Amino acid sequence: MDSLRVRGLSFMEMEKNKAIERGDSAGRVSARSKYSKERAMKNKLFETVLTLFASVNIAVAQTADDYTVPRTEWDQPDLQGVWSFVSSTPLQRPERFGTREFLTPEEVEADFVRQKRMLDAANAREAELVVNPEAPDAGSVGGYNSFWFEGAGVGKNVRTSLIVYPPNGRLPNTVKGAAIHRANLGDDVPGVRPVLAMFGGIGKNGPEDRGLSERCLVGFNAGPPLNADRFTYNANLQIIQNKDHVVIMTEMVHDARIVPLDGRDHLDEELQFWSGDSRGYWEEDTLVVVTKNFSELTPSFSRYGTAKDKALTERFTRIDPYTIDYEWTLDDPSTFTEKITAIVPMAKVDGQIYEYACHEGNHGMANILRGERVAEQRASESES
Repeated sequence: MDSLRVRGLSFMEMEKNKAIERGDSAGRVSARSKYSKERAMKNKLFETVLTLFASVNIAVAQTADDYTVPRTEWDQPDLQGVWSFVSSTPLQRPERFGTREFLTPEEVEADFVRQKRMLDAANAREAELVVNPEAPDAGSVGGYNSFWFEGAGVGKNVRTSLIVYPPNGRLPNTVKGAAIHRANLGDDVPGVRPVLAMFGGIGKNGPEDRGLSERCLVGFNAGPPLNADRFTYNANLQIIQNKDHVVIMTEMVHDARIVPLDGRDHLDEELQFWSGDSRGYWEEDTLVVVTKNFSELTPSFSRYGTAKDKALTERFTRIDPYTIDYEWTLDDPSTFTEKITAIVPMAKVDGQIYEYACHEGNHGMANILRGERVAEQRASESES
């Protein structure tokens, strides 16, 4: 199932702009009509995906024990193809579950119903939007609405959280003194450069004041590790193999990690990279990728710490024709008091990855900075 790949204005916003340009109320009616059709299609798709995942999971459960992993021409497990790591499972376990890892069938059904109810409510709110050029300034425009998010992924085992260690399924405490990067979608927050947050920023004096994903330096879900938290989009990757290398290419910011399998050592630790320095090997049918040398200009995980001392171990195991179990363990004693391990089922995608031309299409960055300069000029003129 292809993900939405349009950056910038949502469908409704684009239709509103057209209506404003025409200056007629018919445009607004047309926009709402088209928007409602889009929403109806998305609702139907949501319901269909849930049904498909349920049926596929039953079939997989019946065949997984007898599954033989296909081999490449080099007699290595074949992991090639396009895979989605989108998930409807939260990264951290709700505290009410304690140390329980899995939902009951009744809880799974209730969760599906809850997601559908939330989607319907969001659709109803957004469908009532009307164009009002004279509306007062609402402050921050926020981020994406629910139209853009993919959230229907469900793995073979429906877990209470993606994190399986620590046993409570939640991020461990941070080490005393570890930074917390508070910038996020919304208003800017006080801070200094370098900005290690993914979203938002500390000002608008230059691109260096903005978050890493806003600058197209790091994809917010591309990791490593792959961040499959509950609401995301463009959560796809492609795996390409030859005899002595594996390439892991993520859709978000179209970053490609080239992983040697020939036993060579990691590069000197003084050499740092946005996605780290990866080395891989086969452990029976599992591809193990160890990554070090992360840039100190990136957070360790989420909004915490810095990645300079982070070591990451990823394990890719194909368990049936349609699923790879992706397990990662993050060890960063400079940021977290314990290791973190998560398990993310990745689903086979019958499609291809399209280029995510982040830098080339980053009109938002130029507009953010341009808008701030205009605001400064207006403020100066009003004072004179």
